[in-house]
Amino acid sequence: MAKFVFVTGGVVSSLGKGIFASSLGLLLKGRGIKVFNMKFDPYLNVDPGTMSPYQHGEVYVTADGAETDLDLGHYERWIVNDLTKECSITSGKIYLSVLEKERRGDYLGGTVQVIPHITNEIKTRMLATANVSGADVVIVEIGGTVGDIEGLPYLEAIRQMRQELGYENTMFFHNTLVPYLRVSEESKTKPTQHSTKELLGLGIQPDAIVLRSEVSLSTDAKNKISLFCNVQKGGVFEALDQPVVYDLPFALHEQGLDDYVIRHLQLNADPELHIEYWEKWVESVKGAKESVRIALVGKYVELKDAYLSVKSAMTHAGFAMGHKIQIDWIKSNDVTKENADQYFADVDGILVPGGFGERGTDGKKVAIAYAREHKIPFLGICLGMQLALIEFAENVIGLKDANTTEFDPRTPFPIIDLLHDQYVGIKMGGTLRLGNYQCDIAPDTKAAELYGTTPVFERHRHRYEFNNAFREQFEENGIVFSGVNPQRNLCEIMELKDHPFFIGCQFHPEFTSRPLAPNPLFKGFISAAIDYKNGK
Repeated sequence: MAKFVFVTGGVVSSLGKGIFASSLGLLLKGRGIKVFNMKFDPYLNVDPGTMSPYQHGEVYVTADGAETDLDLGHYERWIVNDLTKECSITSGKIYLSVLEKERRGDYLGGTVQVIPHITNEIKTRMLATANVSGADVVIVEIGGTVGDIEGLPYLEAIRQMRQELGYENTMFFHNTLVPYLRVSEESKTKPTQHSTKELLGLGIQPDAIVLRSEVSLSTDAKNKISLFCNVQKGGVFEALDQPVVYDLPFALHEQGLDDYVIRHLQLNADPELHIEYWEKWVESVKGAKESVRIALVGKYVELKDAYLSVKSAMTHAGFAMGHKIQIDWIKSNDVTKENADQYFADVDGILVPGGFGERGTDGKKVAIAYAREHKIPFLGICLGMQLALIEFAENVIGLKDANTTEFDPRTPFPIIDLLHDQYVGIKMGGTLRLGNYQCDIAPDTKAAELYGTTPVFERHRHRYEFNNAFREQFEENGIVFSGVNPQRNLCEIMELKDHPFFIGCQFHPEFTSRPLAPNPLFKGFISAAIDYKNGK
């Protein structure tokens, strides 16, 4: 039977619970323990698929097609696990399932209540996912902050889990903020005490407390937290701001985190920690001296978490080649033909990421045209690829008013269109072409050079496709369709001849990039950007 570690947050949101849960998973994996992760989000949306990126940042897509919270991206990148749709649970999913059961009469006419019906549904899903995963330890992050009304059913469910599974099979971590008052030069522990008291009022005694702070805490402060929060002194851990975030697992290991968890859960673990691969990679991160400048042209750049996986994927590729990535976050609405030089004259590469809706697409097309005309390395992802094809149709082939039917249903040249036979009966609510799909790579292409194998499987999140009725015109004018989905003959990768690096992909390669294994398209893009910089 799997054992469970529950991670809650207190005082404020955005404390880095996902990074802590990933660090803990990395450490346990390094001790020979099989780990799996889950995330509970208390909002009533069924999933974040229909949310604006301004709400929760990017929507992360798993291989099996789940639209999930961005924390699952942290889990996959750090622990290198392929997670599943069962790993992302929302209140919307829980309540929808319970109400469907009630409509079917599964509750035999009884009154349906939060306790026990909602809490039982939460526990059932936890246990089912744990059994399928075959993990020794399942790390469950509870979204939100202790005290939020919507999170109460999850806290009650994990309280019941301890009652049912026992102390040695469950463990509670509480992440809190310890604010530092610079005027008095003091770290204040009172918010942590109050947050823990709130948790105790719900029947949960934390087994360990993780203190998020920008300065190191004194032994007296830690002892005070231990005393007032009723936690062993060895169970009080600091999660300080790190110069390199990837150093956090080592900082926690030095405080004895993995040993503490192993003792509590009575795990049969390796006596030594083996994450030399991670240590070697972190050293390469710290050793990067050169930098390369990339313009990321998007419409959600005010919230950089909207492009978290893209940023991470570029970082992975850059460090693999000894370079830091300097990102110019460019709001596409601000870009025009008249000011394009101002934004792009000094960059080494231009990336246009995915997105939905027409707003900001004119600026993205200006950026794409600039990259094409000035031979600047370009990578277009999802909508970025679609706009690259539309820009090419307009300005090279001469198909004026070419567009996607998503923006102009009456366009005379529907370069991007909805393939109706593929989506018959599918609801709009977050259901797109999602998850892994096969892509066959054509030989003697840039894509073949980068991937070195075929077929490949990449993750998708889109509804509209390239219209093959225009394929011949594009090929006659220098576009190579180097990646194709064989089941539906769909364009997956396009590239431009006679350009150092101009590639668009319909999928999201950022979701399969890992720190020690950068996605080939990102690696090729950053490599081309370095070459461009050195050649300037």
